[in-house]
Amino acid sequence: MNGERCGDGVWAAVGPGAALAAGLLLRLWFIRHLATVEGDSLIYGAIAKNWLQHGVYGFGHMDVSPGVTAVRPTLIRLPGYPIFLAACFRVFGMENYRAAMYVQAAADLWTCWLASAVAGRIFGRRAGLVVLWLAALCPFTANYAAAPLTETLVLTTIALALYGFVRWQDAGAGYNRWLWVVAAALGYSILLRPDQGLLAAAVVPAMVWRAFAGRGGKGSALRAVSPVLAMALCAVLPLAPWTVRNWRTFHVVQPLAPRYANDPGEAPPRGFARWYRTWAIEFASTDEVYWGYNGERIEINDLPIRAFEVGSPQADAALRGRTAALLADYNAITTGTPQIEARFAALAAERIRVHPLLYYVGLPVARTVDMMVRPRVEMMNVPDEWWSDAVPRAKRVFAAAYAALNLAYLALACVGFFAWRRRGRLSFDGVPFAGLAYAMAGFVLLRTALLLTLDNSEPRYTLEFFPVMLVFAGALFAARDAG
Repeated sequence: MNGERCGDGVWAAVGPGAALAAGLLLRLWFIRHLATVEGDSLIYGAIAKNWLQHGVYGFGHMDVSPGVTAVRPTLIRLPGYPIFLAACFRVFGMENYRAAMYVQAAADLWTCWLASAVAGRIFGRRAGLVVLWLAALCPFTANYAAAPLTETLVLTTIALALYGFVRWQDAGAGYNRWLWVVAAALGYSILLRPDQGLLAAAVVPAMVWRAFAGRGGKGSALRAVSPVLAMALCAVLPLAPWTVRNWRTFHVVQPLAPRYANDPGEAPPRGFARWYRTWAIEFASTDEVYWGYNGERIEINDLPIRAFEVGSPQADAALRGRTAALLADYNAITTGTPQIEARFAALAAERIRVHPLLYYVGLPVARTVDMMVRPRVEMMNVPDEWWSDAVPRAKRVFAAAYAALNLAYLALACVGFFAWRRRGRLSFDGVPFAGLAYAMAGFVLLRTALLLTLDNSEPRYTLEFFPVMLVFAGALFAARDAG
């Protein structure tokens, strides 16, 4: 007992204030030295600016008559993040992205506290403090505070939903204020990114089970779960105005953003995307090929050898020739016309016939693994192919160290989950946090299944795992009487 008290005293001495201060300094450093405003950030910013100045949710301009232009409405992005940017622009000045980054830094620190609070309630004070330090000093999530993108706020909504779940359960798993905290977190999370519906798909059933189990066989089952059903309805209600707006503006039923970020009337690049999925794995291909389509040149030397492999050397050479001819025609106009799309689709069909297992299983798994384990240096001045001898040795060493740190976080989470399970705290036998544990595991599984369907590998798509991973890691530092 004395040893445990001494250990708790040590952790208390380096308490939450120090962790949050260190986390703040880290995020301010990223904002000072590695702030990034490009690509999707500018799209979100343009939507927010036009919304404020013209009252139109859109970007760019369209000609409505000779010499007269207007903002072009869009539905390619959900309104959650433009609402955030619009609020920042209103308060701090138009297009003041740096102010938005400072707000994101504060939100990210709140995420750290929420994750540590969840771990602390499950595993004890010591575990909560360790998780707070792990979260505050995590460079992978801190880095995204320095970019006007949805990731930081999405992480906050995930952590808030988990924390709200814990507090709702502690308060009796009925109608209480924490139920509406969960509803708000789930609702805003979906407004930020359409794939965050998976968070609701994991949390709501777990809450239903918890409410049903909590009745102890007494009373109406429907009455017991009615609070959760009401919460779920409130979580999806914010999509109603957005869906109505899309119907009135575009005459389409679109409650979420389309997969290929195309407005009505714009043909999605399905042929190119299908061909790309027949060979793509690493993030370098995303950066050099996938993002450049329909606007930039695609060089055949940027494609890996596997993009031309269909069997024999003769067949490979013939496929390379047809691919080179197609890319030459595309590069002449850098536009994915219907004819170009059809030719990409034909190449894809040929490759899928030869390697169906690779297309449907091998490559999706490889892309998902790449998203999980590659160095998370995409926001830094480090080449995509960081392992190349042409890259300075210092950058190669740094990237390798970053990859090792990322693997360390993954390892802590995996070992922590199984340690939690081994101690019997995941069984459905009256253990308080079993529902929460399976909600977190379910979210990871559902999101992994989604990642297997994506065209391109982007490490930021796996950042959403971190709030869950941090809580799982806390199990390794649980007090003996926790749970």
